[in-house]
Amino acid sequence: MAVNLETRKQESVTKPKAEHLILLNPVSWNTFNQLLEELGEKRGQRFAYDCGILEIMSPLGVHENNNRFIDDLIRAITDELGLNLKKFGSLTLRIDRTKQGVEPDSCYYIANEPQVRGKQHIDLTVDPPPDLVLEIDITSGSLNKFPIYSNLGIPEIWCYDGDRLAVFVLQPESGQYEPVDQSPTFPFLSLEQVPLVIERSLAIGETAALKEFRQWLKANR
Repeated sequence: MAVNLETRKQESVTKPKAEHLILLNPVSWNTFNQLLEELGEKRGQRFAYDCGILEIMSPLGVHENNNRFIDDLIRAITDELGLNLKKFGSLTLRIDRTKQGVEPDSCYYIANEPQVRGKQHIDLTVDPPPDLVLEIDITSGSLNKFPIYSNLGIPEIWCYDGDRLAVFVLQPESGQYEPVDQSPTFPFLSLEQVPLVIERSLAIGETAALKEFRQWLKANR
């Protein structure tokens, strides 16, 4: 028993709690939509809904710090590549026909940026879905969001667990996500580079780490 307690103590030190998660079941689709309307967009929680299950995630400091910093890295990459980028943060993405909804940590239009340029509201019945979504999942979420993203047609998902970055690409034939070794959006970028820059930011500060990263981009893109 002492060994198990010690193991848990070590895990809590190396991987601090990064999210508070609440699962509610059953919750109707109408109730989910009413909650979104009543609570509005200025809330700290992120919602995901699938098959009557509602997950409410409240991000803690380590979660948001990683989310914001990777968001800065994506901005730096697109800046250095001369790509137009439209960021929609934790935009609520809903599918009425399948009664599913999700709010990623961050989402981006890059290839489809011209189609949503000038828009501050996205209507998925007429607008394309984001090209890339970012999910921070350090404490391990309970709800599998991949089926929701698949039905939305999200082509690429970045998942960061506090240690490593994994990239998943939607396979049109199967409708499943497969892990890949390189981001299709940024094929020159080593997936190991992102955790290294995050670690560097904790040592020398975010501004200095971003400056170094931009210098690396100029030399390696």
